Amino acid sequence: MSEINSTAFQPSLFILTGLRGLVGSRLWLGPLLSLMYIITMVGNCTVIYLVSTERSLQEPQYHFMSMLAGADIILSVSTLLSVLKVFILGFYEIAFDSCLTQLFFIHTSSSTGSGILLAMAFDRFVAISNPLQYTAILTSSRVTKMGLAALLRGIALMTPLPILLKRLPFCKGQTLSYSYCLHPNVMKLACGQVKVNILYGLVLVIFSFGVDFLFIAVSYVLIFQAVLGIASKEGQLKALNTCLSHIFIVFIYYGPLLAKTVMHRISLRSSPIAHAVLGNIYLFMPPMLNPIVYSLKNKQIRAALRKSCKIQRK
Repeated sequence: MSEINSTAFQPSLFILTGLRGLVGSRLWLGPLLSLMYIITMVGNCTVIYLVSTERSLQEPQYHFMSMLAGADIILSVSTLLSVLKVFILGFYEIAFDSCLTQLFFIHTSSSTGSGILLAMAFDRFVAISNPLQYTAILTSSRVTKMGLAALLRGIALMTPLPILLKRLPFCKGQTLSYSYCLHPNVMKLACGQVKVNILYGLVLVIFSFGVDFLFIAVSYVLIFQAVLGIASKEGQLKALNTCLSHIFIVFIYYGPLLAKTVMHRISLRSSPIAHAVLGNIYLFMPPMLNPIVYSLKNKQIRAALRKSCKIQRK
């Protein structure tokens, strides 16, 4: 213990890695990630604009959609500077306090997005099982409170993360696995009493993402039961079709998250490049695909977009 303590310190900065194992990755990853950021920001800002301006989109499901777009924007902005510095400028350093701030916003926006996906599953359940009372149950006030609850839960759960990391000494280097900061990644470089961080990280995964996914699964069990109660085959297919976008988003959101969590547990046996690739998929793909999927699958969103484009031309 004395040997560890003698070499322990609190670093002034960390070293981000990106995909150093791939020769020439900056030549194609920089432009690709820049394009993905542009698509993400334009797509999610468009969703928020359409929902806030179009009367036809003043329904609970679209308000939840705009909340998810807001969470995706915060997630993307949180990582924009460090990721583009790594892949375009070749600057790999990030200040210690900046790293802690970044991981707070990444984890908070991810938790908020997860909570909103749960609210959207409940929205689909109410719309299918009790369509006549849909707007009476999911009033604007309740929708706002559900979105606010998701945000406050994320802030409350993630606030201890930088505080717990700030108290730790570091003795296992300064090099991180990604082009951005995550709590598990930073924690692996620490020494001393990290059991609290490990335990709290497990609690976060279970009571944030784990509970959300469980209740989303329960919601869809109830949704499928309600669908089976619809008399006509056409009605059943129409009801299920309203859920396809949400189901797809849930899988692209929780799939990489689960794989990344498992990979952190078996990091000694997994490739650093696989770590970095999966980490970037987890971070960039859901925010970029969310508005695209909902736009392709939702007639009202497409109609509102066409209407907005016509007005802009005039």
